Amino acid sequence: MSARVLLPWTDIELPGGLAAAYYDGVTLPGDDLSGVELYVLPYDAGSEPPKLIGELPSLRAVQALSAGVEALVPLVPEGVVLANGRGLHDLSVAEHALALIHAAQRDLPRWFAQQATGSWEREHTRSLADSRVLLVGYGSIGHAIERQLLAAEAVVTRVASHAREDVHGIAELPELLPSADIVVLILPETEATKGLLGARELALLPEGALVVNVGRGSAIDTAALLAETTTGRLRAALDVVDPEPLPADHPLWRVPGVVITPHVAGGSASFYPRAKKLVAEQLRRFVAGEPLLNRVEQGGRTELQIGST
Repeated sequence: MSARVLLPWTDIELPGGLAAAYYDGVTLPGDDLSGVELYVLPYDAGSEPPKLIGELPSLRAVQALSAGVEALVPLVPEGVVLANGRGLHDLSVAEHALALIHAAQRDLPRWFAQQATGSWEREHTRSLADSRVLLVGYGSIGHAIERQLLAAEAVVTRVASHAREDVHGIAELPELLPSADIVVLILPETEATKGLLGARELALLPEGALVVNVGRGSAIDTAALLAETTTGRLRAALDVVDPEPLPADHPLWRVPGVVITPHVAGGSASFYPRAKKLVAEQLRRFVAGEPLLNRVEQGGRTELQIGST
């Protein structure tokens, strides 16, 4: 019997009567995949797994384990359901975003460098407490980041694609940026978000402001950010950049006041148990003929899909 589902892990309990094949993103299984109806993509496994979507003739649904699925939408045939990993990365990304902010505000790179030389040079630093934080991208990950910011007693202003009660619209950014100490971006890659923070927008930020990006690197004009951070007028803490990977000789790596991590915010230890729990529930729904969770509307994105990973 050909497999009805293609999964990235072998330790998922299957509903009765469901046949599965397994693909971790490295080596395709020898099983017959012509009957695969549900494909759960391996997480963070490069560009090959998405290519398989178009080679499964019986496909009815694709389950991604990332929150952002903008690169998958064009690959999913009409009539095939696409579901994302909304909620799986919320706490991982929130933890990493706060770690980046604390590292920048408390100048941790300086103290790490001093530790390497045994130097005891002291200086008071900035703080997150009482800082005015502009949170740009108010989906589920934005909610999770906000909870931690508020616990740190920061002052949070919410921004989403459209204004609603207690949330500013993205069109208001020119009025909001001049009063922000910290800007945190949690945005997908769309035509509307590409270059959202360019030279003009960055120039509106006050001296010493911190730009944090845990969404998609394309939301910031890298050349403009490099210009502002090289002079020391702005600082940055980035888990995503444009381009990715950032070339080893790119000058942004070596700018004082810039902290860079290699797009790792969403992949903490808490992710995999949560991902397996979601997949198990999706398999139950699939067999029972119930709608899958986290369905993505193919005609466009919703703010609920705003994510970093």
